[in-house]
Amino acid sequence: MNEIIQEYWKSYLWFDGYQLSGVAMTLWLLVASIAIGGTLAVPLAVARVSRNPLLRLPVWFYTYVFRGTPLYIQLLILYTGIYSLQVVRDQPTLDAFFREGINCTLLAFALNTCAYTTEIFAGAIRATPYGEIEAGRAYGMSEFTLYRRIILPSALRRSLPFYSNEVILMLHSTTLAFTATVPDLLKVARDVNSATYSSFEAFGLAAVLYAVMVFTLVWLFRRCENRWLAFLQPQAH
Repeated sequence: MNEIIQEYWKSYLWFDGYQLSGVAMTLWLLVASIAIGGTLAVPLAVARVSRNPLLRLPVWFYTYVFRGTPLYIQLLILYTGIYSLQVVRDQPTLDAFFREGINCTLLAFALNTCAYTTEIFAGAIRATPYGEIEAGRAYGMSEFTLYRRIILPSALRRSLPFYSNEVILMLHSTTLAFTATVPDLLKVARDVNSATYSSFEAFGLAAVLYAVMVFTLVWLFRRCENRWLAFLQPQAH
């Protein structure tokens, strides 16, 4: 184990030359995918709970497809399936985008986590206490102002415990990135295993690093919950 750490710690932990490797690539994939997916999920969640079927049904279909199929299949379709289409290869922009494995991986991760996050936020919006909505309407708020100042802030705070699980599951899902030749932590561990034939040490070190990242995420979300969900805690007399 010590020999592997001394020889391959750069590949596992941070930089290997001028390229991100291991933990750095895994964290970059996680942060980028949840940033894109979370940003898109907010307006999609509003559309998901809309009474207008023209807004609600397309979002329902999107979340149904991406939650109903494995992420591995989605990644393969985006990485190899779409690029096999002649219409994609004929367009220079699409050809350049789908030729790169990192672009396809990030797109698959972002679309997948966006689907799950949309349903999480939509459920939190539906669970908003009716009294809060009525209070906003009593002040004469428009529908847009009601969402901006009452519904969304309340729903996003209350969805934190559920969203933290999605972020952790997304971290675990980054292990599929090696399928598109992206040098994430698991691919580094596989390369080390191929070079040293020390399977227990190579994958054991990767497991420890994944566990450290998960425990860090859990700690961060607990701090956020204690800060932003303090109003839900029982009041001491």
